[in-house]
Amino acid sequence: MRTVSLRWLTTLLLVVLAAYFLMPLYWLLVAATKSTGDLINSSPLGLADPQLWTNLRDLVTFDGGIFWQWVGNSLIYSGLGAAGATFVSACAGYALAKSVFRGKEAVFNLVLAGCLLPMTALGLPLFMLMSKIGLANTYWAILLPSLVSPFGVYLSRIYAATVPDDVIDAARSDGAGEWRIFLTIVLKIMSPALVTMFLFQFVAIWNNYFLPLVVLSDNHLYPITLGLTSWQGFADRQPILQTLTVVGSLVSVIPLIVLSGALQRFWRTGLTEGSVRE
Repeated sequence: MRTVSLRWLTTLLLVVLAAYFLMPLYWLLVAATKSTGDLINSSPLGLADPQLWTNLRDLVTFDGGIFWQWVGNSLIYSGLGAAGATFVSACAGYALAKSVFRGKEAVFNLVLAGCLLPMTALGLPLFMLMSKIGLANTYWAILLPSLVSPFGVYLSRIYAATVPDDVIDAARSDGAGEWRIFLTIVLKIMSPALVTMFLFQFVAIWNNYFLPLVVLSDNHLYPITLGLTSWQGFADRQPILQTLTVVGSLVSVIPLIVLSGALQRFWRTGLTEGSVRE
């Protein structure tokens, strides 16, 4: 009886937590269907006169369709940045896990320290650096900092340590070079960690607001986060922008949901089982 009661209590707690986390998404779905007047005057969680398609049409046509420019910019920043950061982190993590060199632990401790630094603390130094080398207000001002992921290096180092040394030694005995071993064997074994790193970095870059705010001034280079915020700042003079901001926010979460669902099948374990023959 006690076990059944505990099970029901656990289920109830999970339902409450799920409702808590899903409530903002529900509000966003409902608010995206409302007109500007209904958005302000109607019940926050209740449906009014749905006009989602009208709102979507206004979103993609407003100001010459600049919203699509922001979406494209976010895809460039997030896709290239996450892919580059994943590869760089994998290289660094594998070297820290399997190579022997002086100062290895000091380098790893420095990486751990980097995990504790917030992006807001690096915004101004990055702006000064990008201005000094002439890359401020360019795509590179976002892409280059995105290639560095201390957490990705940390995760890669932890996961690369699980790669069997016997597999690496066997590949070396067959005449494979270090790059070939890394690209054809290690990366395959580390694929669950690589997918995790890519997803985390993609989401972090997609949602990044402060760095673009500091280093970009051309609104045609804005990512979707900064673009929607700029609309919100003018909503008091153009009320329709309040509705467009809400609808744009709804659209902005769709790529993240799709990406998370598409990458789930790559989170596999046990890839090294049977790779070494006794």
